Amino acid sequence: MLEQIIWGLIGLVVGIIIGFLIARIVTKKTLEKNPPINEKMIEAMMSSMGRKPSQKQVKQVMNQMNRYK
Repeated sequence: MLEQIIWGLIGLVVGIIIGFLIARIVTKKTLEKNPPINEKMIEAMMSSMGRKPSQKQVKQVMNQMNRYK
C-alpha cells in the first residue's frame, strides 16, 4: 500500500512538471505568433483617436508599455 502511494506521488510530480513545460512552450509559441502589442497597433490606435502620431510619440508609448511588462 505504501508503495502505491509513493508511485502515485511520483506520477503526480512528474505530471505537474511535464504539464508546466508543455504549457510554457505553447505560451511562448503563441506570443511569438501574436505579440501583445507593437508599434503599428499603437499608431493605428492613435490614428483612430484623430491624431497623426509622430515616430517619437509611438516610441515613447512603446517604451512605457515595455516598462510595465
